[in-house]
Amino acid sequence: MMRLEIVTPEAKTYSEDVDSVVIPGVEGEFGVLPMHVPLMTLLQPGELRVSKSGQELCLAVGEGFVEVTADKVAVLTDMAVKESEIDEAAAEEAVRRAEEAMSGQKLSNEEYAATNAALLRSLALIKVKRRRAH
Repeated sequence: MMRLEIVTPEAKTYSEDVDSVVIPGVEGEFGVLPMHVPLMTLLQPGELRVSKSGQELCLAVGEGFVEVTADKVAVLTDMAVKESEIDEAAAEEAVRRAEEAMSGQKLSNEEYAATNAALLRSLALIKVKRRRAH
């Protein structure tokens, strides 16, 4: 067992002992088991999968950082939503609005980056919800 802690700006979203976790890192998806070699990496929007006592929990996560030690995984992210709490229709509407904003008008670099980040978070929500629906 190892401790998984997921923290967003709003709250500590998850804090439990788990068997393993699969993380969407910027260089690809990677799995973490207890006694993993220590590392720090960037988190990209996608699906984070937690295995605990034979059960799997899936969360949509946004951008952030991951720190892995031998007995703990700390995830600091701007979004962490359990699959059961995802509103697919709202996420689809957010994607539509972001794509419209990015294609229609001139955005400053900061506005473009913020809109693109929102788009990627919404796409992660949709991916997790649809993957689990099939």
